[in-house]
Amino acid sequence: MSLTLDQFAAEARRRLTADPGTAGREALCALVRDALADPEFVSANLRADGPERKVLYEDPELGFTVLAHAYQGAKNSKPHDHGPSWAIYGQAAGTTVMTDWDCLARPTETAPGKAARRRDYAMTPGMAHLYEPGVLHSPRRDGATVLLRIEGVNMDRVKRLPYEAVEPATA
Repeated sequence: MSLTLDQFAAEARRRLTADPGTAGREALCALVRDALADPEFVSANLRADGPERKVLYEDPELGFTVLAHAYQGAKNSKPHDHGPSWAIYGQAAGTTVMTDWDCLARPTETAPGKAARRRDYAMTPGMAHLYEPGVLHSPRRDGATVLLRIEGVNMDRVKRLPYEAVEPATA
């Protein structure tokens, strides 16, 4: 039997309630991988012709948000974190090249933060990755992609300050 969005949300809530720390988020990341392996869940919730950002579920008690992302073409993002929140990226279709960054300086209201590239890796369908609060990363998409993403809080309501990529010696 296929996983429904309601079942996914209830199980996500259960895992995060059982352990609101890193272990609970890792358990949620495993649930994202399970959902991505379920063709019926993917086809019901993660449409290639959908919008770039669609909120599928927002938990009224814990605040985590389940999103579907569909990108039609190439798109690059600058280094960023999710402010006070964590995020899980799950690849449903296509390939996303993720870059992890070392934070050389946090941003302020008047100056962008500085980040140095640490590593690149490809996320392919079925993969999921947890980014803890403050962890810098950036996705690059060279073609169409579809993602299942979980945010610890709905990032539409969080102000984030920008980062710029620099060589470590220039910080």
